[in-house]
Amino acid sequence: MTKEITTAMIRELREKTGAGVMDAKRALEQAGGDSGKAEELLKEKGLASAAKRSGRATAEGVVEAYIHSGGRIGAMVELNCETDFVARTDDFKALARNLAMQVAAMSPSFVDREAVPADADEVADELLLMEQDYIREPGVKINDLVKQLSAKTGENIIVGRFSRFELGQ
Repeated sequence: MTKEITTAMIRELREKTGAGVMDAKRALEQAGGDSGKAEELLKEKGLASAAKRSGRATAEGVVEAYIHSGGRIGAMVELNCETDFVARTDDFKALARNLAMQVAAMSPSFVDREAVPADADEVADELLLMEQDYIREPGVKINDLVKQLSAKTGENIIVGRFSRFELGQ
C-alpha cells in the first residue's frame, strides 16, 4: 500500500539528503512513501552519479589546517571541487576540517593507491587516507565520506594532497 506523498515528506527528505525537490518526490513515489527506502534510493543514485563525475576538473576548493591541542601535531589538507560555490558551503568546509583532523590523528602516507610511487613496496590500506576508517564514525571509510558529499553537491570532489607535521619528526 502506497502512502500519499506530502510536501512535508518531500521537505524532510530533502533536508536529510540534499536532493532536489523532484528527485525527492520520485524517490518517495518509488519507495511507496517509505522515507527510509527513499533515502537509500537517493543515496544509491547519488553514488552512481558521483562515479560519473569523477573525471571532471576540480580547480576550486579549500586548504584547511588543523592543529591538535597542545600544538605538537598539525595537518593541512587540500580538498578540491569544481566550483567556488560548493567550496564555500559549510558541508565542504566541515569535510575539509574533518579530513585535516583525520590526517593529524591517523598519519596516512598517501592519499590513495594512485598516489603510491611505482617503486614503493606494498602499502597497507591503513596508510592510505581514502581507505582509512573515519575516526569519528568507525566502519565508514574516508572515501565514502567524500563520495557522499559529492553526491549531495553534484560535483566531483577529491582530496588533492595533505601534509602532516609533528614536533621531533
